[in-house]
Amino acid sequence: MLLIIGYLASKKMHDIRDYFASGKRLGFINVAFSSRATGESAWLLLGLTGSGYLLGAKAFWVVLGEMLGVGIAWILMAKRFKRLTDKYDSITVPDFLESRLRDPSHWLRLIACGTLLIFVPIYAGTQVFAAGGAFHSFLGWNHYIGAAVGFGVVLLYITQGGFTAVVWSDVFQGSLMMLGLVALPIVGLLEAGGVTNIIESLRAIDPNLLTLHGPEHEVYGLGWTPLNILSIVGLAMIGIGFLGSPQVFVRFISIKSEKEILPGTIVALAWTLLADGGAVLVGIVGRVLFSPADLGTADNFHESILPVMSDTLLPAFFSGLYIAMVLSAIMSTIDSLLVVASSAAVRDYWQKTRHPDMADDTLMTLSKVLTVSLALIAFAIGIGIMLYDIENGVFWIIIFGWSGIAATFCPTIVLSIFWSKLTALGAKCSMIAGFLSVPLFKFAAPSLLDSLGMEPLKEGLAALEVLPPSFAVGMLVALVVSLWDTKGRAKLEGVEAELSDAAARRCGPNG
Repeated sequence: MLLIIGYLASKKMHDIRDYFASGKRLGFINVAFSSRATGESAWLLLGLTGSGYLLGAKAFWVVLGEMLGVGIAWILMAKRFKRLTDKYDSITVPDFLESRLRDPSHWLRLIACGTLLIFVPIYAGTQVFAAGGAFHSFLGWNHYIGAAVGFGVVLLYITQGGFTAVVWSDVFQGSLMMLGLVALPIVGLLEAGGVTNIIESLRAIDPNLLTLHGPEHEVYGLGWTPLNILSIVGLAMIGIGFLGSPQVFVRFISIKSEKEILPGTIVALAWTLLADGGAVLVGIVGRVLFSPADLGTADNFHESILPVMSDTLLPAFFSGLYIAMVLSAIMSTIDSLLVVASSAAVRDYWQKTRHPDMADDTLMTLSKVLTVSLALIAFAIGIGIMLYDIENGVFWIIIFGWSGIAATFCPTIVLSIFWSKLTALGAKCSMIAGFLSVPLFKFAAPSLLDSLGMEPLKEGLAALEVLPPSFAVGMLVALVVSLWDTKGRAKLEGVEAELSDAAARRCGPNG
């Protein structure tokens, strides 16, 4: 199906606008399904289902965070962003930032491009790693062969059809993911004898699986301890990444009109509630039906709950659909990331800063070559992760890559849409600070706190995870530098009127 989609989409590729933004003519169904399928990845089907198995009802904090993040992006940000990107004729997120912040030096564009070229292969590499794990869990294949097969299919359809192939495949893949995550908990409930039996069985295993603070943790403790509350905040704040990550917001650029945003909002929120809620329920119901021993001996055994449930409870044909569903989640994220990174390098660096007169045919050829190159780098990273520690789980590895992109872009995108005083210098410093904060909080800060004997602070940072503090650093830097940058603010004449106009038109003639 994906190869057919790639072939059909290739017939609609005429210029660089088609390749990177589908000519800005997509409908709300395409954009809503594509944005949600892209935003989830293997994290949803392997990571979140596994979290439901381990944490019980506590994993629903992730669903709440996702609903808030998706809701804010679609309800408060999408229309203003769409209007401004149409005004500036932007086809990429760096396009928009350079025009909105009046940065003729191109440094803002180059920083954005460089960040994407670093974090996208890492994030995509984790998906390659997950593809190998999916084939291994479902079919018993060698991890490396599974990764190569999944990688090869993505590469074939993305290089032919560009962004249109990505979006069309996301609709197909997103439909599979949602339907599968709704159906499997129902099958599990029937197998377990109904809701009452599930609740009683969970209470017998561990009554704390039914609470929002979750089971006892060896470090965080039991109940509403400070560390447990921080871990809950970390779970809920995963939704921050939907407030400006380029692979998600490029969908708003590609939508054909603002009228499509309201129905798109309804579809996106419904998809999130059904798919994310279903993923947690898969894990919770699976905890009753399968003991940890049934899932294997690896450290990340809980992430096998969806493959084990579908393989055990369903006929072989439907179990095969779940293999396709997991691979859909993986591929829908890899392809979007590769297109975003390719557009950053070709459009935002090569065309805009070096060769503004280059023909579209040449740019599209260059884009395909670069997409293949970035894909090979991502594949090498995925294989490297397997060689380093094949038993590690995908949930927090993927969150690290997601956090890097989100912490770099989200504070700047939020402020660029709502705050007229954001300057180009403030945005540049914010993006650099957010970019550096992710590895700082993940690797350097824990080691430093450990050497200083500040164990409680180290544990608090681990419970919170890297995205919330990195986002806060990026936001703070943007505000402080922009307020200090008087020369930069002087260049922004007219921006406040543009943002006010966007807000007024969003509210309508009656406010």
